[in-house]
Parts: sequence; structure tokens; C-alpha cells
Amino acid sequence: MRLAFFLPLLVAFPLQVLASWGDRSKDFQYCLSRCETAECAAQESVPLSLSLRLTRWTCSDNCKYRCMHEITARDIALGTKVKQYYGKWPFWRLGGPFSLLNLSAHVKGASRLRREVSGEHPMRMYYLLWAFASMNTWIWSSVFHTRDTPLTEKLDYFSAAFTILFALYFCVIRLLHLYTKPRSRLILSGDLPRSWSWILWTSICIVAFVCHVTYLTLLPRFDYVYNIIFNSVVGMTHNLFWLVYSLPASISLIRRFPSRPKTYRPPFVSPATGLELFDFPPWGRIIDAHSLWHLSTALIAPFWYQFLVDDSRDESWREHRA
Repeated sequence: MRLAFFLPLLVAFPLQVLASWGDRSKDFQYCLSRCETAECAAQESVPLSLSLRLTRWTCSDNCKYRCMHEITARDIALGTKVKQYYGKWPFWRLGGPFSLLNLSAHVKGASRLRREVSGEHPMRMYYLLWAFASMNTWIWSSVFHTRDTPLTEKLDYFSAAFTILFALYFCVIRLLHLYTKPRSRLILSGDLPRSWSWILWTSICIVAFVCHVTYLTLLPRFDYVYNIIFNSVVGMTHNLFWLVYSLPASISLIRRFPSRPKTYRPPFVSPATGLELFDFPPWGRIIDAHSLWHLSTALIAPFWYQFLVDDSRDESWREHRA
């Protein structure tokens, strides 16, 4: 019953995205034709600004952008419905400020992990790899929001999928104790043989990501419906694991460290993923559900890194073997 209720929400957002009609309107096509004739087809075309040339905008791209905002401004003034163009809402090209805010949060978080998590802790490598993956994700997110092309879109979406999947990957390793305990300070966990459970779980995640990327790459048109379902399911599963972990030790289904079972917990299980399921015209052509999700994750990140540091300080991990 819950799945039957939830799936329409997952599907609603992409279907609205694919149903854009602003770029097919006569007003837009007339504006675009006039702009390209006057500024792009002339012998002396109007030069683009340095910032646009550096981000590889073309004259035609700039005409589409200008016409989109001219018609959007008119629609807002007349009180008519704001249209989507080429599958997306009209936004000012600001370079993804919330993406940069997230990038800053993860740079600081990675630095903190390197300083405060013991070098022999078996989860240190996983936490750092996730931090670096997150930085990569927000770099490409910023690039995509600056220059929207099929390539930057895929790099943004694939990086995000990898980061979300890697979060689930290390979550399972941490909560089910699939890591290998170092035998001494001179031997790191990466130098020791892995258990079959670790190998199986790692293989599942690798295959899942490769299949995900392959499927979306080989399609003639990007499958937004599948992409958001994949990321939502992986993200919600990750959240569910930590939610179960945060329950009191007496009722939690996940085995917890015995030394200090109640002194620290995940600060909260993020509901921010749910923002991706909503869709509305951006406020001021800047803020929509997606950007609110970016803002919320930037605010959550420092608390999450604090939890990872606190978790690493519990010496009980030495009692467990993979």
C-alpha cells in the first residue's frame, strides 16, 4: 500500500519535467529566430562576454537563454503560468551557489576527518573516500548549474548517484561490521584479507553502479524517472539503516558498539531527500525544491561529520572482526 502511494510521487516530478512546452511555443520560436538572425547569423555577430566564452556558451545558447527569460518576465507580469523550457524551469545562471556551499562543507569535513579520526581506524578510509566523492559531486553540480549540457548533466547525475550509493556502501560496512580490524598500528585494514561478506557487498555495489550508468548512457534519451527512483531508493535505504541504528540499544535490530551505546547517535536522519520529489516554478527564478535540497544538505553536512568523528572515538570497534 505504501509503495503504491509513493511511486506516483516519484513519477510526478520527471513527467512534469519532460512535458515542457515553453520552447515549442510560437512566441519563443519567434524570439529565438529574431535573436539568432540579428546576433548570430550576421557577418559581425555580437561577441559574448568573457565569462560566457569561458563556460563555452554559444550565441545560439545565449539567445535561447535571453528569450526564455524575456517570455518568463512577461508571463509573470501578466500573471500567467510560468513555462518550462527544454525540460527545465527558467533559472538565472548563477553557478549553483548552494552547490559551492556544499563543496565548502565537505572540504572542511574531510579536513576534520583527516585530523581527528585515528589512522588505524578501519572506517577512516571509507569516510575519507565518501568525503572526496561528495566534493566531486558538488563540483560537477556547480558546473552543471553554470553550463547545462548533456555531458555536464550526466557528470552531475552520475557523481551524485555514486556518492549516494557509496554512503549506503560504507553504512552497511560500518553497521554490520564488515570491516577488518587491524592487528597492529603498523598494519592497515586495507592490507588484510577481506571477508566473503565484504567481497559480496562490494561486488553488489560496483555492479549496481555500473549497470545504472550503462543503462542511462545507452538510452537515446535520459530516463529521469528511473534516475530519481534509483537515487531515492538508495538514499532512503541509507537513511533507514541509520534510523534503525539510532533506536535504543534494547530494541535496535542492528548490533551496536557495547562500550558507549547511548552517548552518541546520528543527529537526525535527513528528510531532505524528499525535497527531490516536489516540483514547482522557482521563486525569483532562483529557488526551487532542488535548490532547497542543496541548501539543506549543506546545513546537515557539518553535523554528519561531527557524528562520524564521535563514532570513530568509540574504541569498541577493536572488539569486532569481519
